[in-house]
Amino acid sequence: MTLRVTNTLTGEKEPFEPRDPDSVLLYYCGLTTSDPPHLGHARGWVHVDVMARWLDHLGYDVHHVENFTDVNEKIVARVGEDGDSEADVARHYVQQVIEDMRSLNLGRAEVYPRVSEHVPEIIDLVERLVEQGHAYERNGSVYFDVTSFEDYGKLSNQSVDDIESQGADTEGEKQHPADFALWKAGGVDPEDIAEHQHPEAAPAEEACATAQTWDSPWGEGRPGWHIECSAMSMTHLDESIDIHVGGQDLVFPHHENEVAQSEAATGKQFAKYWLHVRLLETEEEKMSSSVGNYFTVADAVEEFGPDVLRTFLLSTAYTSRATYSDETIAEAEERWDRLSRGYERAVEACDDVDAYAKMTDESLRGAVDDARSAFEAAMNDDFNTREAMTALLDLTAAVNSHLDAHEQRDYQGLRSAVEVFEELGGGILGLAFGDDDSGDVSLAGDVVDLVLNIREQEREAGHYERADELRDELEALGVEVQDTDDGPTYRL
Repeated sequence: MTLRVTNTLTGEKEPFEPRDPDSVLLYYCGLTTSDPPHLGHARGWVHVDVMARWLDHLGYDVHHVENFTDVNEKIVARVGEDGDSEADVARHYVQQVIEDMRSLNLGRAEVYPRVSEHVPEIIDLVERLVEQGHAYERNGSVYFDVTSFEDYGKLSNQSVDDIESQGADTEGEKQHPADFALWKAGGVDPEDIAEHQHPEAAPAEEACATAQTWDSPWGEGRPGWHIECSAMSMTHLDESIDIHVGGQDLVFPHHENEVAQSEAATGKQFAKYWLHVRLLETEEEKMSSSVGNYFTVADAVEEFGPDVLRTFLLSTAYTSRATYSDETIAEAEERWDRLSRGYERAVEACDDVDAYAKMTDESLRGAVDDARSAFEAAMNDDFNTREAMTALLDLTAAVNSHLDAHEQRDYQGLRSAVEVFEELGGGILGLAFGDDDSGDVSLAGDVVDLVLNIREQEREAGHYERADELRDELEALGVEVQDTDDGPTYRL
């Protein structure tokens, strides 16, 4: 079955045919590093992770790039709270994103470019657009002329006349209200960060003084938001790519503007397939840092574990509405429990004395074949993880039925079931089938916390020698302990 994907550009589900039949160029719009990543971000991460895994499974050489936006007014608004400068705040949250990605068992992208390290490429692309008559300079800022690009609006299915404005028009600089900034003169105005500031942050003028700026042919300034992804995608992939993925809220203006500026500069189609992940909702609102209704990835992993979260996020296809609630997370916990227990029972039965070479259960073997076929059909149907998960749950039911009904077990049938769990559930959905270390690491963290609490009690009681012995014993086991003003921390 040929892979089919839902392409926002055409509004159709269509066969996937990359430009190079042997490889795929995939770009994912990453985070603006101004807040702790939440489950809404994780939904996009996990689905893109599964897309890349499935494309690799199909035999493509997958080149997956995901950016960090580390230059943004929202980042400046956090100065004094999460760092002493825009660069410090961005660094703080880039580290948080990396840690959260690893905690969710995401495969690594080929590269994670940052805006701050690609300003020369951004300036080159802006210059190219100016030279070609698609952009113009006003008072040190550069704007894209939307009327110069005939197909403007084709991704979001609207015309230039439908768009009232994009961003502020400083002193009437823009030729058309829909024109957007490619380069912004000067630094950051305190008014630009007012709505994003927290009470704990530094005063606006003090925070804005730390904003990064760069020299350019138009004077000192900062890159516009939209031009960044075009420059980074072209730098690390090509002027034309196969798949561009992002959240549904980015269709307009961000992705629309990416299409316009990229295709105006190169004369080539920027991305052949545009895939958009629907936003995670909670109480009928999108989960968002700005709304404040979010559950951070770090807290969610600590409370539920990566397998329950991946099960939750993948139980809904990326194009379908997904809601976080106590009920939906409880359903995911129940599904993961069924899947993991079914896998464990199959493994235990394979290694049991009652597993026989000549025992044949055609019902079990048929269920294994059906599960593989159903899983593959689901993934080829626009990466439908919901149906893929259902295929594994059906296999779990077949394994349980076999084990409950037979004292003598079909070794080959069970072994095939284990392979499906590990190859498809583990290799594609990223679930920890057969990975005993995941639970051990979580338990180890709890045990270390317990020992450190006892050590603190010993120190408070004046038993410093015993406290030192506990620290030495932990370090002998590979636990590095560091005492800070806020209490002890450790690293495994």
